[in-house]
Amino acid sequence: MGFPLTRLRRLRRTAAFRDMVRETSLDPADFILPLFVRPGTNVRKDIPSMPGVCQLSVDTLVEECRAAMDDGVRAVILFGIPERKDATGSSAWDEDGVIPRSVRELKSVLPDLVVITDVCMCEYTDHGHCGAIKDGDVDNDATLELLAKESLAHARAGVDMVAPSDMMDGRIGFIRKALDAEGFTGLPIMSYAAKYASGFYGPFRDAAESPPQFGDRRSYQMDPANAREAMREIALDIGEGADIVMVKPAMPYLDILREARVRFEVPLAAYQVSGEYAMIHAAARNGWLDLDTIMVESLTAIKRAGADMILTYFARDAARKLR
Repeated sequence: MGFPLTRLRRLRRTAAFRDMVRETSLDPADFILPLFVRPGTNVRKDIPSMPGVCQLSVDTLVEECRAAMDDGVRAVILFGIPERKDATGSSAWDEDGVIPRSVRELKSVLPDLVVITDVCMCEYTDHGHCGAIKDGDVDNDATLELLAKESLAHARAGVDMVAPSDMMDGRIGFIRKALDAEGFTGLPIMSYAAKYASGFYGPFRDAAESPPQFGDRRSYQMDPANAREAMREIALDIGEGADIVMVKPAMPYLDILREARVRFEVPLAAYQVSGEYAMIHAAARNGWLDLDTIMVESLTAIKRAGADMILTYFARDAARKLR
């Protein structure tokens, strides 16, 4: 039946009606807060391209995580900035490095917080690429050994989940085998399964101090033009043992997120990356957009497309807004 019998505006007339028929709802439990940790004490180093985001030392990280939990955010993902970098990123598996120390402290002080660690080499290598270099490119198979070492260092520190972001072929299966061999059979893996070679990562590379010193990452991260390939990547990672799969970035790749939701039944994450966050803040500072409105709308779009969880720098602000 059409108009005038059918009037869809009837259920938009009041806030109560809109709440009753809302199809997609956000909850603070949907959010994972990315945090950057560096050596030192009492460090809160602002990241100019990411308003409100700082590099933290372990002590201020604990304060930030406690405040996030008070806001209703129950999970964080940690990125490390080491004291030293070298060609193989050996600080990544230093069991007294900044990430293992952070994990031990957080699990001691805030045992109910879900602590996830990014597993990649780019923050730890002096060349800024995601693995060992051979003949001017990342050596896929040699890098798998390094990623396994890093994962094991985090596992021994007590992390709740590891999240490989390197985009090496076969790394999920290799890490799963290494973890299982040391008895960490219950430790889940969240795979950056469809990670695109995106221009939206610029502010993150400032935050993590990890820009590549030569070339780019297009030989291992995905071509932004490809959608079917993303489904192959996700299927392979699930087959190798990934417990959660991720699409990154989020907003420019909502079609990928939706297709993944239709095809796969595993939990699905999406990363609202630094460039997305920075653009919203820049537009709001110029008075072009309302920050809170766009923050919630963008996160709702990501969840509506199919994400079960969202990695976002807005996690605390959004959680407070949703109260």
